[in-house]
Amino acid sequence: MPVLETLPATGLTWEALCDDPRYAFLHDLPFKIETNRWGQLVMSPHYQRHSSRQTRIALLLQQLLPEGTALVECAVQTDDGVKVADTAWYTAERWAEVADTYATPIAPEICVEVYSQSNTQGEFETKRALYLAAGAEEVWVCDRNGRLTFFDADGPRPQSKRVPDFPTQID
Repeated sequence: MPVLETLPATGLTWEALCDDPRYAFLHDLPFKIETNRWGQLVMSPHYQRHSSRQTRIALLLQQLLPEGTALVECAVQTDDGVKVADTAWYTAERWAEVADTYATPIAPEICVEVYSQSNTQGEFETKRALYLAAGAEEVWVCDRNGRLTFFDADGPRPQSKRVPDFPTQID
């Protein structure tokens, strides 16, 4: 689904918001910015440990799956607005389709959410369903203790199907 909805708070589309110099400061804020289904901006602060886990997961994904692309802060267009996966991994084929987009119209094959102090279990359940509906094969959740839980469309898994050697603990 293309990102064409107008954000009521600004009157801009997601792409226009990203390009508008009046909102350049948003790129430097120490938290994630997403939208909800009504186009409202949602900001999520996080501790430095959160960023460290994002980076660690991305580096391990790139090491274990070098044929694809791992990244942090991946904006994904969902049925409930633009959500930002903390860490993501794309196959080379899918990456070629989305590399030059602001909010990808199809989710990465792997989307990872890392708990922040402001997150709730319900939020992660919702995001998991949204990422899977947008095309993700797997959604991982890293809890406040660094433990990873792996999910696919059938529910929780003991390990990642795509990366079975990925550790279940980060730190």
